[in-house]
Amino acid sequence: MRAMDIMTTEVITVAPTTSVQEVAKLLSERGISGVPVVDADNRVVGILSEGDLLHRVETGTERTTRERRSWWLDSLASNQARDYVKSHARTARDVMTGDVISVDEMTPLADVAMLLETKRVKRLPVLREGKLVGIVSRANLVRAIAAGSVHEDAIRDDRAIRSQLLNELNRRAWAKVWAADIIVQDGVVHLWVGAERSPEELNALRVAAENIPGVKKVEEHLMPVPTFPAF
Repeated sequence: MRAMDIMTTEVITVAPTTSVQEVAKLLSERGISGVPVVDADNRVVGILSEGDLLHRVETGTERTTRERRSWWLDSLASNQARDYVKSHARTARDVMTGDVISVDEMTPLADVAMLLETKRVKRLPVLREGKLVGIVSRANLVRAIAAGSVHEDAIRDDRAIRSQLLNELNRRAWAKVWAADIIVQDGVVHLWVGAERSPEELNALRVAAENIPGVKKVEEHLMPVPTFPAF
């Protein structure tokens, strides 16, 4: 399997000029931990994650460093200047991490897993001819494992099934399914759906999947509804 087989295709992105407050609101409302920063040509120029927003002047968490008299004072000053920008800048371009690690859509999952582990990142932008086409995360890999293994000769058919099903569901207002919630393995469609979904919606998702040529079976995986503490 390759990155294109499990990646999330509906990627939430921001522009370099997006304000830090807008990014923070987006992360909070969508329940995600980071977003790619893309230019007008949909090329990734950075990643802005929760980690980039940990030390901010708005929350009084900006870094403070006591200056010391030593030979490395110049280096310390540079670090302090960089930290000041991180904590006070107003737009994504000044806060984002610019050194982006990405993969091509044809990258084998073994290489994807190795990058996620060795680079200690949670997600990787997936590119086609240098432009963003998806995101592959640790969660995507875990779901692929849960769905089971598949022989190489069946992968092409599974890709076609997944593509047709996503096209069908994207046209239906009731579907509300992310690409990451669908994995096809050896003709078996695995759907990850929230436990709050109505029986009618679950039946409709099942029927939509069963109507795709080549589908042998549909398996639903219910995800618990997230709970939030009362204040």
